[in-house]
Amino acid sequence: MTVWFVVAVPLVMMFFALAMERVESRLKHVAVQEEEVEEFLEQARPNEVRALYGHGIGRALELFRLRRLGGRAAKLRSRRARG
Repeated sequence: MTVWFVVAVPLVMMFFALAMERVESRLKHVAVQEEEVEEFLEQARPNEVRALYGHGIGRALELFRLRRLGGRAAKLRSRRARG
């Protein structure tokens, strides 16, 4: 009985570690970057803060990114109109 325990426990731990590594690698791609959160907290508008409170960081960052992209698109349009 002890022999099975000595063999089984390390194998179970190894498979558990491999499974957790897969989970971690998937979460790295989905996770929010620290720099994005810092920038959001420094520059957030009231509607983005409401989205953070009501829907979580994902929706709030989505609104924040859309606003930033909208501002960049407006700058590009104005440059093209001048030139």
